[in-house]
Amino acid sequence: MNTYLTLPALGWRNFFQTQLSLEELESCHAVRIIEQHKNQYRYLSTEGEGTLPITQNVSSLTVGDWVLMSKEGRFERLLDRQSYFFRKASGTKVQKQSIASNVDTVFIVASLNDDFNLNRIERYLAITHEAQCEPVVVLTKADLCENIDDYLKPLRALDHHLMIETVNGLDETSLKGLYEFCKSGQTIALLGSSGVGKSTLVNTLKGLTNEDSSASATQGIREDDSKGRHTTTSRQLHFLPQGGLLLDTPGMRELQLAQCEEGIQQTFSDITELAKACRFNDCQHQNEPNCAVNQAIANGELELRRLQSYHKLMREQALNVATLAEKRAKDRDLGKMYRTIINEKRAKKNQ
Repeated sequence: MNTYLTLPALGWRNFFQTQLSLEELESCHAVRIIEQHKNQYRYLSTEGEGTLPITQNVSSLTVGDWVLMSKEGRFERLLDRQSYFFRKASGTKVQKQSIASNVDTVFIVASLNDDFNLNRIERYLAITHEAQCEPVVVLTKADLCENIDDYLKPLRALDHHLMIETVNGLDETSLKGLYEFCKSGQTIALLGSSGVGKSTLVNTLKGLTNEDSSASATQGIREDDSKGRHTTTSRQLHFLPQGGLLLDTPGMRELQLAQCEEGIQQTFSDITELAKACRFNDCQHQNEPNCAVNQAIANGELELRRLQSYHKLMREQALNVATLAEKRAKDRDLGKMYRTIINEKRAKKNQ
């Protein structure tokens, strides 16, 4: 580990500096969370590295966060995030799950095989746009694909300005197009489902081979369905030879969106632009008369799949927002009840 780290090398910038008071400048130092485990966070600063136990006071941190620590090593507070990725927790849990924070660029990783899925990529684009980060779609396993254009054509149709890189994760020379996003102080996050080659990509960007002791573990794909096996189990920041910081995340096949309406609108900007010409301002693009979106589908200018994906994500995020809001309301009511009981017990005790 570099013992001469500077704050800018860790991703520090004026956005965070302006949040500090004069008193905090004198009594505290900033650290960045670089790993998240079950019971603790690991952080780095100009003074070295350390760990922070996950307690009730610091349970909401995530990898990429900047926090203030006292000179005695106490957690003081979390600094405002420049960007923040989260999702509704998977399964039946009614809670928000943090993914990463303070990211500049997101590599949305997909593989050039049967696991390629436009709907899933649209989900990642929505969450990236919501966080106001720059998306780059990285298509892996190009060396195993004979018809790359068949994948590029529908992907480019999503957004003509979308940056796309096709790579062989084992070939360093094929990753040169990614290096401009990996400069000193820049933070890059990798998002993608299990088995698309993220761990291999991490190793090659770090200049490692799979045999190196510090390399991330990799596993081959299953030949029957072209899907890989899950290898990354925790979120962590890696230092790159180019000077940037790379945040790897566990593969997420289920990415439930919440509070992501703006990101969805930006991801489906073709639909939102067409909707401006609809007869009704609140047109749902179903069976309404003079619907410009449905007319575009009839004319072959817009895919029906695209509209169906848009509707699905909008319904999903609205449902999850309502569910999370209901849980917060219940938690507030429960907290009020507990406080009332405690206050009544104290009052009786004082009598």
